[in-house]
Amino acid sequence: MRKVYAFLRRVAVDAVGHFLNDDGWALASHVALSGMMALFPFLIFATALASFLGASAFTDTAVHVIFDTWPEVIATPIAHEVRNVLNVQRSGLLTISVIAAAYFASNGIEALRVALNRAYRVIDTRSIIYCRLQSLGYVVVATIGIMAISFLLVLAPLAVRIAEKWIPEIALVSGTIGFWRYVIATGVLVVGLLVVHLWLPAGRRRLVDILPGILLTLIAWTAGATIFANYLETFATYVSTYAGLASIMAAIVFLYIIAAIFIIGAEINAAIIRYWEGKAAERL
Repeated sequence: MRKVYAFLRRVAVDAVGHFLNDDGWALASHVALSGMMALFPFLIFATALASFLGASAFTDTAVHVIFDTWPEVIATPIAHEVRNVLNVQRSGLLTISVIAAAYFASNGIEALRVALNRAYRVIDTRSIIYCRLQSLGYVVVATIGIMAISFLLVLAPLAVRIAEKWIPEIALVSGTIGFWRYVIATGVLVVGLLVVHLWLPAGRRRLVDILPGILLTLIAWTAGATIFANYLETFATYVSTYAGLASIMAAIVFLYIIAAIFIIGAEINAAIIRYWEGKAAERL
């Protein structure tokens, strides 16, 4: 028991200490603002690409995938504005504005890269061109992934109805389309965390190395989102203070909290890796 306590204490002190000493709060602010600024460009580019490829249900699916894991009090007004933006008709895929949207969307990924490199205490020696192309690749892959999900959600009710003819009991476990949207949104979030921790920062990490921080991130995100949502509904005066900007301010503060938790999750992983590396060095 003492060894477990000593391990947890050493990891926590290392992680939190490095977070505070390495401008963790400033990095969280950078990630939050970059993420907010990348959100609309990403959706504009993704919608244009999806329309070009014939994915008509993309907009609705993208809104659900991105916002179903947000507290409803924060997500609802932002999702409404997103739909207003995405319903604007655009002339084609290869326009300057859409290409610029893809570039600005990749800035959000670059902000995550900077934060993860600092948290994992690595220096990125890869070229700027390679990193930017990698970020743009993630934007395209995310778009294609949401397109695939939109097709699945369209086909899912039909598949369930067909299956019910042969297996009536499947109706008891199939749930509603809203349930599956939430499950898919959560799955996308988990896969996204795995991808960015494994391949976005410099260096190499094993899957087992990143799981503790990701698990802590998911738990802390759930708790943080619940507490912040209850605060907004009970005590906050954002509407009277910021008027029409209330939803944006609430979203930025929410993303700031989420970004700080995300970085601390990476710090936990780095601290655990350093702990075991130290133990291995002691045995030599």
